[in-house]
Amino acid sequence: MDTISVFAGGEFIAGEPIEDDLLVADSWLVVDGAVRFLPDHGRRFRAACEAAALAGDLVAAMWRAAVDALPREGDWFPRVELSASGELRFRVRTAPARGGPLAVWVRPPGDPRRVPHVKGPDLATLARLRAEAQRHGAHEALITAPDGWVVEGATTSLLWWEDDTLCVPSSELPALPGVTTARLQRRAAELGIPVTHRRRRPQDLAGRETWLVNALHGIRPVQRWAVPEFLRPGPVKMAPSWQAWLAEQAAPLPSLPAQ
Repeated sequence: MDTISVFAGGEFIAGEPIEDDLLVADSWLVVDGAVRFLPDHGRRFRAACEAAALAGDLVAAMWRAAVDALPREGDWFPRVELSASGELRFRVRTAPARGGPLAVWVRPPGDPRRVPHVKGPDLATLARLRAEAQRHGAHEALITAPDGWVVEGATTSLLWWEDDTLCVPSSELPALPGVTTARLQRRAAELGIPVTHRRRRPQDLAGRETWLVNALHGIRPVQRWAVPEFLRPGPVKMAPSWQAWLAEQAAPLPSLPAQ
């Protein structure tokens, strides 16, 4: 059962399902007590909270308590939050279905987000984008800048292959610092694979192997572009070996403190 807790007095107490505006949020997948890149998620959450002027010691204590409270069995997709009212909250949520073919709707140029570099403030806007993508027969919406450059998905980071080079959108474009995409870029560098930031429009991705990645689904190659219809997906050649590597990165949660 999904639960909501508020961090107060050094511990979690039962919270109410109030959809307050969020300043910061972070989520990750837990499968039978194992998580990919949990320290990276912790660093991103703590940094964003501290940027919002919340004391680092308080956030660190909440993070430790959240990790201790994670279920060690089953599939979960928990989320930590800092609300606009200053509450630190923790949601333990059942993980949704994962994987499968990915159809992508390309949103008309223009970024509707207010704070694209921080996860949390725009979650409601991004949920509406995904709902619109579903009306177009797609699973995910691709955000493009006002001048048409591809940026990222509503809930995913964007990567693609140009020959033997792994490409990501220009660092000058307003994208969330994704944990999974950062690790994939690091892995490419370790393998001697060139990684480059490029400005591309949706039509430039036609015929190229393109991935949308996040903590929940891992790597999902684009198998269909919903709009514009003339875009053809590229053959999927690289994804299987990278998906296998990513699956191996799940590490056991820390042992629970002795009672």
